[in-house]
Amino acid sequence: MTAPDGDGALAELRNQARELVGELTGPVRRLHLRRGEAELEIEWHGPPAAAGAPDVPGTWPGAAAGAVPAARRGPGGPGPADGPPAGPTAARPAGPATGTAQPAVLAVLAPMVGTFYRAPEPGRPPFVEVGDVVQPDRVVGIVEAMKLMNEVTAGQAGRVVDLLVADGQPVEYGQPLIVLAPIR
Repeated sequence: MTAPDGDGALAELRNQARELVGELTGPVRRLHLRRGEAELEIEWHGPPAAAGAPDVPGTWPGAAAGAVPAARRGPGGPGPADGPPAGPTAARPAGPATGTAQPAVLAVLAPMVGTFYRAPEPGRPPFVEVGDVVQPDRVVGIVEAMKLMNEVTAGQAGRVVDLLVADGQPVEYGQPLIVLAPIR
């Protein structure tokens, strides 16, 4: 007995998921399969931090305390000079943590590769401007990936101090988009 086309697509997705999961460097956080028009989405935690590294997710190696890494300018667009941080979260300290003190600035990072939009649609006001105070669940932008609009939230309360990516620009996973100063 042969499986209907949809079941064959689902079986193929399952096989591909097994292969991909086996190649990941960290544990799977979420796995999403879809049968209609075959879709596969995997989210995982990155590799564990190196021994002696601060236990603060997303600190950039070599970044100065309280500073956002210098951005690259050019065809690839703005991005961290030291490369993207590991692991998926919305807002990350922009410098190494020291004790229990709050970092001087935080960066809202691109959750995926795609195109960043500052407004919900063309001609509408942007989600945030420099000087706006945001809460962790506030939408600060959208990353379009494969015709899907994915909201980017602030991740932490803060005041917007810099917008690093222009509207409609391509972004990489983990690329800083917006700089926040924590609310004290």
